[in-house]
Amino acid sequence: MTLLKTKPAMKSQFSEEKTKPFRLVKYFTFSSLVVIFLGTITLSVLNTHWARTMQRKKSEDYAIVVVENLNHQIFTQFAIPILLEFGEIQLRKKEQFERMDKVVKNALHSFKVNMVNIYDFKHITSYSFDKTRIGNQGSGGAGYQNAISGKLSSKLVQQGNFFQILLGFPPQSRLMTFAPLRAERPLSPISGPVLGVVEIVQDLSEDYKEIFRFQVRVIVTCSLVMSALFLVLLVVVKRGENIFEKRTQERLELKEQLSQAERLSSLGEMAAVISHEIRNPLGIIRSSAELLKKKMARLDPDNAIPDIIVEESNRLNNIITDFFNFAKPRDLKLSPCRIETIIEKNILFLETQINAQGYLIRKRIPADLPEITADPDMLYQAFLNLLLNAVQSMPGGGDVTVEVNSNKEHIIITFDDNGEGIPENNLKKIWDPFFTTKEKGTGLGLGIVTNIIEAHGGTLQIQNRVDKGVRVTVQLPVKPNRGI
Repeated sequence: MTLLKTKPAMKSQFSEEKTKPFRLVKYFTFSSLVVIFLGTITLSVLNTHWARTMQRKKSEDYAIVVVENLNHQIFTQFAIPILLEFGEIQLRKKEQFERMDKVVKNALHSFKVNMVNIYDFKHITSYSFDKTRIGNQGSGGAGYQNAISGKLSSKLVQQGNFFQILLGFPPQSRLMTFAPLRAERPLSPISGPVLGVVEIVQDLSEDYKEIFRFQVRVIVTCSLVMSALFLVLLVVVKRGENIFEKRTQERLELKEQLSQAERLSSLGEMAAVISHEIRNPLGIIRSSAELLKKKMARLDPDNAIPDIIVEESNRLNNIITDFFNFAKPRDLKLSPCRIETIIEKNILFLETQINAQGYLIRKRIPADLPEITADPDMLYQAFLNLLLNAVQSMPGGGDVTVEVNSNKEHIIITFDDNGEGIPENNLKKIWDPFFTTKEKGTGLGLGIVTNIIEAHGGTLQIQNRVDKGVRVTVQLPVKPNRGI
């Protein structure tokens, strides 16, 4: 259905006025949300990087503790006893190697260490958890060189593809710490000379994977929170937009009504002046034609010119009456009345004229309608015009249905016909004064009906029905407005 009182120009203006303010609001709202989301993700990445850095620092500190303990155990429980017993350290000998292995494992019993390698001054691996590496030369790299010069250093080695390493979840992460093995001086905080190099390897794979899982949880949580916030903002913005849309529509409708009222007022004043000036000479013309008709009846009974003059004068007088009614409606004479009685009079008046032409007026009127205060004569005129419009929209005959309903505050009357409906290109024009599709119409009938209904505090709507025809809906208050 199409509500005919909505103007396309007003729709375009309404759409433009509606979108302008909220375009900026939406932009800042959703832009801020995106910035907050990106900032949260960035903060999450930085926190994860900080967590990895802290984890590495913690592991390096842990390795220093392990090295100090291992250095003490090797020197006191292996180096000194072996030197006293054998005079020199030779790990190639089975007995010394087994004693070294026992000391190292006892020293690292409660520590989380995956690999221990001990190098001599010739960069040869003298001891290792991995026995296949014993005897290899030069496998310590730069870490060995730093340690042999007395410096402790660590290196993180990660294995995996580019994306695994970039995102922080490589399959394997190892922290390799190189530290000098020193001779200890009893009762002195100063360490002795370097005796060799120890390499401690810690597997950080699970720690890094746990940090990555934590990062994923943070990002997922942030995404869910941002999504919820987005939905809330969307609802708030949509609700605000609807409120603003409603207010804008009301304001534009008021502007449109004011503009139309000004146009109609000007047209009404012009029509009243013209009608007044025409009515006096028209009365003289009609009176003269009637006198001429009487004289011609004796001289030339077959002459139809006087009848034509009288008939056209009457038609012109009806047009002028429409102008007067449109320009200056009569004052309402309010009295208690019943809508069903007025409609019964309309139907009774029309049935004698239209039944023989193939028209049928059906009515659906309940028995418990409330009494209203209105001007019955003016409502009779308004309903009669609407019924005539419905009949005239079906040149070959058809049905008109009049249905009345009510609630506590209003009575609603609908007039349905099964004609062809109103063409789309005329939907914009039917509310304009003097617009008509009838050969002898003035185009003021709908305006007069609208004036009568609005004078009673009611509303008038016209819609094309979904199936066929037109529906006119009149809504009248049960009690009159105070302004009437």
